[in-house]
Amino acid sequence: MKHKIKLLYITNQICGSGGLERVLSIKASYLAEKLNYEVHIVTLNQGNLPVFYEFSKLLKFHDIKATGSKFTYFMAYTNGLKKAVQTIKPDIISVCDDGLKGLFVPRFINKPCPMVYERHVSKNIEIKSDKQTWLQKLKLKIVFTLMHLGALSYNKFVVLTNGNLKEWPLQNVMVIANPLSFYPSKISTLKNKKVIAVGKHCFQKGYDRLLQSWKQINTKHPDWTLEIYGTIDPKEGLLELAKKLNIINSVSFFPPEKNIGEKYQEASIYTMASRYEGFGMVLTEAMAYGVPCVSYDCPFGPSDIINHENDGFLVPNGDGIEFANKVISLIENENLRQTFGANARELVKRYLPEKIVPQWDNLFTQLINIER
Repeated sequence: MKHKIKLLYITNQICGSGGLERVLSIKASYLAEKLNYEVHIVTLNQGNLPVFYEFSKLLKFHDIKATGSKFTYFMAYTNGLKKAVQTIKPDIISVCDDGLKGLFVPRFINKPCPMVYERHVSKNIEIKSDKQTWLQKLKLKIVFTLMHLGALSYNKFVVLTNGNLKEWPLQNVMVIANPLSFYPSKISTLKNKKVIAVGKHCFQKGYDRLLQSWKQINTKHPDWTLEIYGTIDPKEGLLELAKKLNIINSVSFFPPEKNIGEKYQEASIYTMASRYEGFGMVLTEAMAYGVPCVSYDCPFGPSDIINHENDGFLVPNGDGIEFANKVISLIENENLRQTFGANARELVKRYLPEKIVPQWDNLFTQLINIER
């Protein structure tokens, strides 16, 4: 009889609509349902908040409540983790926490078994503005040093792209891409005059840059519209910027959409203007619907996913005029849209869960040294 691997995921809340939550729902569910894992997920301050994505009913959830001062919070968190580990007795632990604390979990719990760290974002997430003061640069240097120190405690440190390897000059680092969220039977006709972008309003996603480019696109093609789906943050000032650029009539902002597939299917072009990424799942999702993508070649992810001038366009990071030109070329050439879209749908199959999740199974079984 095959040994049933007991896997523990340690993460934060899973009620959000972000990429980490989506990936965890896919991987954990696949491991439990297809590969016969016993999967436990420990969350932090999840409480009774509902999950955004669908998780398998076979998964077992545990929650840690941590509040109060920094010391009280830290003690509640570490004690909660230790208690969960003692109760579950996992064969292997995988930590999905892009915060600094996630990198030190092996030290918090005295590393009871092989441990893996999953990095879902670029280090650049620590950068909050285009220009930094010397104090901000010093702080970054300290944070990055601590990150590397914490990373050394793990048996394996998994990043999402080949570009991410450059950020982590470690002996224990390896690449496993994110699995595809879906591969629908019905795809986009690419005939609607609609461009789409998906992701929360924040500095990272570069919607300010996208709106600047959209001004150029809208001037030439005023009958096309741009739809942006993601958590709306008024502090980002995107609505005001759209008004200032006089493009408000062609741009719409929507909150996170649970059935985002329907929106990809209605779109003819996907745009990603991010300053940096961890991977860019939205690109693979759009491509699964046969939608060609225009993305900045930002660190890191798009260059792993998009084959330039074959299934989409990669634009030098920050070149807003060229970004607009590439979108315009797809708007004006339906044959090019259709060719890119068909290529994208075919090539994105390499990210199907049945291709990606077995890589995790191989890693886990190697680390706990058992045969499957």
